[in-house]
Amino acid sequence: MEAGPWGVCEETAILHGGFLLAARRSHPRPLRELRKADWPRVGPPVTDALGEIGARCPSPLQHGLWKKEAVAMVWAKVLLQDTPAASLDEGWKEDGFFSVGRMIPDLNRTVLFELVKALGAPCLLVQLLLALPRDTRRSELERLVEYVASETSPSDIRFFLDVWWEVMKHKEGQEDATVSMFGTLVRQHGCESSLDDGLQPPKRFKGDPSSLNDPPAATNLLMVLIEGLKQTYRSIALPRMRCYALANLVELLSVFTELEPKSSPLPVAEYLHKVSSVVSLWASDTESQFHCRGLDEKVKEAERSVSLLSVAKLSHEELFIGLGFLCSLLHAWGEELQGTLNSSEELCYESYQLLDTLTTFAKNLVCFPEARDLAEDETRVVLELTQVTKDFLKEICASLKSKDLDTSLVSSVAMTIIEQKLDRHVEMCSIFASNKTWAFSKDWVDCLVKNKVLFQKPELVLNLLETLVNFATFRQDKEARELQVQVTKAIVECYTELSLTDKNKVISGVLASWGGPGLSLNLQVVMEGFQEDLNVTFNQITKSVSDEGLTRSVASVARLTLLYPEATVKQICNLAVVNLGAHQFLAQILCSFPALSFLETHDDPGRPRSLVVRCLEEAVWGRLSTVREEEQFLEFLAFLMQPSSAAPLVSPAEVTKAFVLPYLKSDSAQIELSLQILSKVLGIQSCSEEHWIKSCHPFPLLLSLCKLLDGYTKYWHQPRDQLFPSLETKDLILNILCQLCEVVRPETAPSPELWVQSLAWLHRKVASLDWTIGLRLKKLYGDHFKNEVPATLFEICALPEDEWTSRPLPAYGPGSGLLAWMECCCVSTALRETMLTLLLVNVDNPEEVNLFSKGFLVALIQVLPWCSHSEWKRLTHVVENLLQRQVLHVPYTLEYVQYMPLLNLRPFACYLQFSVLFLRAFQLLCSSSCSTWLPAEAWLHVVQLYCSSLTDLLGSVKSTAGPPLHPAEDRTPTQEVSFVCIQMFCHLLHVAAMLPDKGCGELLVVVALEILSQYEMFSGADTSPSNTLRRANERHFLESITDNVSDKALRSTLLQKLSKLGAHSAGELA
Repeated sequence: MEAGPWGVCEETAILHGGFLLAARRSHPRPLRELRKADWPRVGPPVTDALGEIGARCPSPLQHGLWKKEAVAMVWAKVLLQDTPAASLDEGWKEDGFFSVGRMIPDLNRTVLFELVKALGAPCLLVQLLLALPRDTRRSELERLVEYVASETSPSDIRFFLDVWWEVMKHKEGQEDATVSMFGTLVRQHGCESSLDDGLQPPKRFKGDPSSLNDPPAATNLLMVLIEGLKQTYRSIALPRMRCYALANLVELLSVFTELEPKSSPLPVAEYLHKVSSVVSLWASDTESQFHCRGLDEKVKEAERSVSLLSVAKLSHEELFIGLGFLCSLLHAWGEELQGTLNSSEELCYESYQLLDTLTTFAKNLVCFPEARDLAEDETRVVLELTQVTKDFLKEICASLKSKDLDTSLVSSVAMTIIEQKLDRHVEMCSIFASNKTWAFSKDWVDCLVKNKVLFQKPELVLNLLETLVNFATFRQDKEARELQVQVTKAIVECYTELSLTDKNKVISGVLASWGGPGLSLNLQVVMEGFQEDLNVTFNQITKSVSDEGLTRSVASVARLTLLYPEATVKQICNLAVVNLGAHQFLAQILCSFPALSFLETHDDPGRPRSLVVRCLEEAVWGRLSTVREEEQFLEFLAFLMQPSSAAPLVSPAEVTKAFVLPYLKSDSAQIELSLQILSKVLGIQSCSEEHWIKSCHPFPLLLSLCKLLDGYTKYWHQPRDQLFPSLETKDLILNILCQLCEVVRPETAPSPELWVQSLAWLHRKVASLDWTIGLRLKKLYGDHFKNEVPATLFEICALPEDEWTSRPLPAYGPGSGLLAWMECCCVSTALRETMLTLLLVNVDNPEEVNLFSKGFLVALIQVLPWCSHSEWKRLTHVVENLLQRQVLHVPYTLEYVQYMPLLNLRPFACYLQFSVLFLRAFQLLCSSSCSTWLPAEAWLHVVQLYCSSLTDLLGSVKSTAGPPLHPAEDRTPTQEVSFVCIQMFCHLLHVAAMLPDKGCGELLVVVALEILSQYEMFSGADTSPSNTLRRANERHFLESITDNVSDKALRSTLLQKLSKLGAHSAGELA
């Protein structure tokens, strides 16, 4: 066994001396036969020795430990002195207590109990008592009771009641080394209790092998205590001790029995009030053993007093023994105690404890018969005790039951609980953080700074922030500002240590309390240096865009967001737009704070709006100056709505309401960007069963888009100074309209009736717009409305009347059917196929085919300038289809053919006809009757469509021919492709010559060079013997055609390209 606290040292030598002197004074009676009356004469040398040891100890804590060791040594001596002694050779080696035990003379329990009384340390006795084996601890407590009951003095009563109170306050698992080694020592020695105490016959006990599975230490001691009170209560004369005895008994019956209700712990505020009340009573009561103790000790002891744990329970029978005894005591003492208490100006601790405990007990007693099935005599006991208790409390002056506490004392107690980390210090932090009365005293600030680690919880950080803001609202002097800086720093440090989830909880709380401005709204100290801090932080972030830097960046932004959320979000939004390539990284940072999805209601409580959306509006919207910034804004916005690994920060509905609905007007500067945003948000899947579009006024939104489309019918005749989205945007609007018709379904309406009414409203509004718009809404209309078209369309199409109907359109007079048919082909791919299927042309009638072909050309040039790129692609497919079916007749003239080509041009006939058709269309467009029809911008658009078609045509030619191969066995039609390229090149130059000088040359030269490159590739792959001569002739022909081009820039570029072809041919000839 380790020596532990039993080692021989200078202190044990002093104690040994004390006992030798005591033994001398006791002579001729040995100390093991000491009587209670002898202690005042015999005891001083022992207590003086302990006093000397205490004076040598470097601290009160060390002194307390030595007191405990002294009591443990004495008690161990009493318990072990009659066990068989080990031999000298073995004892000092194996028994840690051997040396110390031989230094102390044989003692009895009188020495033990009187020593503990003299030291005023009943808690030490109880700690050691409860470390003993189960049977031993009961027998030892019984000996204490018998000792107190014999020749009882007031100090015996106080000692007994103090021990009782300490037994109830004891908490398992808090034993120190001395207590543990004491218990182990006794368990390891089988021994008999000493015979010479003059008490009960000794009880044999041995080491308890089941001690590890013992029930709570106090379980078998409670009835011993009640029996002790029964034996001694007649000796209790002082009102204070009677209050103490009653308080102990009531507390035991309240907490350690089935009377205790199953409820939650005492609310922390009430708990603090109780602890503070106890401390206050001890501070004012000079007779209290704790009167001279420091605040730390008082608080620690008071907390133990109000935090009793029910670790043991009396049986049902024992409970009623206790209740009956309590009832008899109240009858015996009640009236006298009432008089004493009411005549007192102030309570002592014992009377306070009695009133507090008895009040709680009375409440529990009222509910007890209802909660238990009691026998008749048991019910009678409970009812009698209930009445007695009620009568006793009723006669007590109300002013004694409640006492106002000094606020400074309560705050000091709370701070002591926190600093000492006592049982409920975590809950106490909440009161500390939120109590405005204590806040910002020097002690409060010091406590916060020293104990920051205890406040690293989101709710505590929020409480501290609210307290800080409250203080800043009422105090703005210099000292207050210094305190604000100090406290703000401490709070931010607590916040910094939180997890990201908890930081978001704090940000949510800040936004809920102070909105977007956050702490900056009331804390001027937050604004000092904030902008510089903001700039520096984000400069570093934008320089470290990487996955590795994300966590660090999020932490930096979290701090700024706490102080001034709105400014931080605006900075991120601004940088996401202007910093090239940083938008996604910044979006990831922003999406790390789901708390920022906060909805503000200060403008209109009925219409909350997103903080992030507002910051985007104020920091970015309307300030995008380049296409790149608009693209980054779009991508940034898309990420916020649909992040890769986080919850969306803004919803599609919020974005639509902020950036789309207010700007869907043709004269809005942001119209094109708004449409791009709308296209993005419609591509995001709805997260709930109810589509988000429902909240965005879908039918007025559809009507706005329809009106925009209607504006394109007058596109080239709009006033030049009037804003209107470009023709490139028309395709975007068409796609959006198509998307909307997909998502706006009957389910988005509150009821079927409202759905039908909404459709009717939209149909009525669209009736005044261009007739093709109604066709685009067919998917939305379903079977509610037929397709409404000009009557002339029925003349050239076999339209089923159950799906189609005519409408009066003055602009579509006789002969306009083909124009209406072509406009239908532009609407959608599905409708184009329907039109091609239903077209009525008798190919067996040459005159009808000729008329159709001429009408087709006229209709084509009428539609062409107003076509978007997607519409034009649909029309070119129509042309290709009609040419392949030989419904459209396009004769191929030989105006750019020098000689009859002996080639197989049949696979390429369609492409040649296509090229000629474009030529004929431009001949008509550029004729005198149409030359003033289109403004300059329109010519540029028409040429763009023409050039894109030629590029597609080249691709089709190449696809039909296959790659140019040299081996003769797999002959590629290289000569045919060369011929087709020459024809297309000549047709293009012809078109270029006819066009007004409207700046279309750059578009044409690109396509012309592309044609020549394809010609070069295929002609170069021709391996026939005459290839070189033919290429030379073709080059001269192309040069002669190019020489006639009036556009100098176009002419010089093409001639330069042709000269390179010539150089290549000359090299081959050589």
